[in-house]
Amino acid sequence: MTVQNKTVHTKAVIAGILTARAGIAAVGLATLFVLAGCATAPPADDKEAVAAFNEASDPFEPLNRYFFEVNRGIDHLLLRPVSEIYRGVLPDHARNSVRSFINNLETPGILMHDLMQGETERAWESFGRLATNTAVGPLGLNDVAAGDSLKNPDAGIPFHDEDLGQTLAVWGMGSGPYLMLPVFGPSNVRDTIGLALNFYINPVNYLVPEKNRTNFAAARTIIRGIDIRSRNIESFDEIERGAIDFYATVRSLYRQYRASEIANGRGPANPLPEMSEELEEDNKAERVSSATE
Repeated sequence: MTVQNKTVHTKAVIAGILTARAGIAAVGLATLFVLAGCATAPPADDKEAVAAFNEASDPFEPLNRYFFEVNRGIDHLLLRPVSEIYRGVLPDHARNSVRSFINNLETPGILMHDLMQGETERAWESFGRLATNTAVGPLGLNDVAAGDSLKNPDAGIPFHDEDLGQTLAVWGMGSGPYLMLPVFGPSNVRDTIGLALNFYINPVNYLVPEKNRTNFAAARTIIRGIDIRSRNIESFDEIERGAIDFYATVRSLYRQYRASEIANGRGPANPLPEMSEELEEDNKAERVSSATE
């Protein structure tokens, strides 16, 4: 595997492991960052340093780095071991069913974002996937809509992801400073707002009794994170060992990953041609959105 391929492959690992899509606590965490202070800007006469500082868009870097190490500790002590057990206990077809089922539960919310972004063709694809996999899957346990044909990998309707952070970007909202949220992982101001409010977009949550909705959404997020982590254990380890500054690498990969998601996997410089098994399929059918970051 080339260095470039290893790098793009890891973008999905980082985003999948560290980025959650539900939790009002994110609003409080973002406020914590704002109140905690920021890194000291370089002297105005040092133009190169000022340019680098602005390019990083990471005014909270000291605090971000602290929580980055906290998140790494959680991954090494908890998420990775659980993912290894998950991968060791469940055969491939069972893990594929888990992924398909969770993706199907997320699809109604994705459909809502497709519509809010004006992506009518992608909305029809989401609706088609939801109807087909729910009825024939059954209940999404098999990704019948995608086809999974080795002879014709372009057949069917591949899964694509959307969230409120992407929708806000399409509506013209800037990303804002980079944030490393405790537990939730890499983010920015816009994606943190999306993180806090995305729970309310998915109609599936309203099918569950109110007292159980938060736990239901959290369970989906945790299971999805474990599944993605289990599929990328070796790739993640290799990049972590090879990175000179792992924090800066994660920051860069997260930004590239989000830019590609906002552009629906295509654009002038798509950084994710073969990010992961899941997202490789997405790129084959995704179209450019009406806006970029």
